[in-house]
Amino acid sequence: MFRGFYTVATGMLAQQRKTEMLTNNMSNVNTPGFKADQASMRAFPEMLLSSLGESKVPTQNGMSSNRMTQVGGLNTGVYMQEAVPLFTQGDLRETGLTTDLAILQGDLPINEETGIPGALFFALENEDGTDRYTRNGNFALDADGFLTTPGGQYVLDDNGERIELENDRFEVTDGGQIIQNGENVARIGVAYSDDPRALVKEGNELYRAPEGTVYPSAYDVADAGFTMTQGSLERSNVDSARTMTDLMTSYRSFEANQKVLQAYDRSMEKAVNEVGRLN
Repeated sequence: MFRGFYTVATGMLAQQRKTEMLTNNMSNVNTPGFKADQASMRAFPEMLLSSLGESKVPTQNGMSSNRMTQVGGLNTGVYMQEAVPLFTQGDLRETGLTTDLAILQGDLPINEETGIPGALFFALENEDGTDRYTRNGNFALDADGFLTTPGGQYVLDDNGERIELENDRFEVTDGGQIIQNGENVARIGVAYSDDPRALVKEGNELYRAPEGTVYPSAYDVADAGFTMTQGSLERSNVDSARTMTDLMTSYRSFEANQKVLQAYDRSMEKAVNEVGRLN
């Protein structure tokens, strides 16, 4: 009985984590560049149950032998292993601001090991000098004239250098080239990841690469098609209708597990208070 109790409890915990993930997706439906998380559910290893007693099994010579009787398999529960971002292209929303940029992905190479395409990101420099990546192109010029994110990270060019501009009156070509006062100032740095699922989400639409991993420039990757769009932002790729449906399904699954848990609780209460009572 206690095995079933714990199995149902794991189902409730898994659905609770999934509900929290879906709620976070819904709360970021209007966040530029946000990538929706998907739940990866896994089952704990099954147990093979055998009876404690021995059974007599007849043999060909008429003799009988003792054999442990196998009852069958028992699933020991489920858990949410991880939340994996979905790096599909979001719709573009026009803002008219020259400092707002968006990456419009085209055809990208398919990773032979994972079977999924790569992904493109704006290359950033964090406050501590480490690399960060984002799809949120809501940039601005700081007091020193550097192109930065709302969180203060520096936008890098294709040479890994900070981008310094005189003012916000500049143009960005489809190829990412920044033109100001008729001169080519820099080219927006775009990093390419052949396995975006390995990226670590840090919040505020920021990602960091696994330790020891350096992503190449997308301009140097063959068959990596993309264009840069100025005056627009990439919307979140959260499907609000489907997310609401998944949220209700997860909530109903939680309720179903809760009712089973209550039934187990009533059974144990009856076993303690009534079955063991002496007249």
